[in-house]
Amino acid sequence: MQMEGTVFTPSLAGMKHVKSESGVILTTPFLQVCKQILPVLEKFGSAMSIVKTDIGGNITVRRIQAGEKYASDPTKYEQLHSMVKVEVSAKTAKSSSSCTNGLLWLTRAMDFLVALFHNLVQHPEWQMPQACSDAYSKTLKKWHSWLATSSFSVAIKLAPDRKKFMEIISGSGDINADIEKFCATFSPLLEENHKFLASVGMDDLKAS
Repeated sequence: MQMEGTVFTPSLAGMKHVKSESGVILTTPFLQVCKQILPVLEKFGSAMSIVKTDIGGNITVRRIQAGEKYASDPTKYEQLHSMVKVEVSAKTAKSSSSCTNGLLWLTRAMDFLVALFHNLVQHPEWQMPQACSDAYSKTLKKWHSWLATSSFSVAIKLAPDRKKFMEIISGSGDINADIEKFCATFSPLLEENHKFLASVGMDDLKAS
């Protein structure tokens, strides 16, 4: 059965609610959009397992922590960056299990996806491994260890056929238009996360 619209339809709808009326990124809607993009990664099979770990793991981590923190003070943690501020002042932001660390890796993994989708629209002549490698070298590579990078190079060889992949994610919608809309709407949110993380000295942590 063909899906309604493209694989991006749910996240494009969700993106309308990510910011509050005053223009602040909200925790739950932002995480929701990230979660709605995960099914795209499923279509890559094992080729994307590394990126999936960066995204999936952190959503789970942050969900659990947000859960505990929300429960203690839902209004205080409604805004995505407020948890980071609390952790920075408590000096727990650099811990590997912190919300800050989770947000950093989630943002980076999403940077990779945006770069990959951008490549697929801008370079119709590229095969999937080239589109993935280029996106990886522009985004995640500098933060990953040598081991993770070599695993990625091996995994990329298992990337699905480009034409088949585009057919799967297109559904009944206009996939190129949706990808462009997704990249244009989501990139500024990621940029905002980076600026904020940089302002508290947390944007340059490398993978341990």
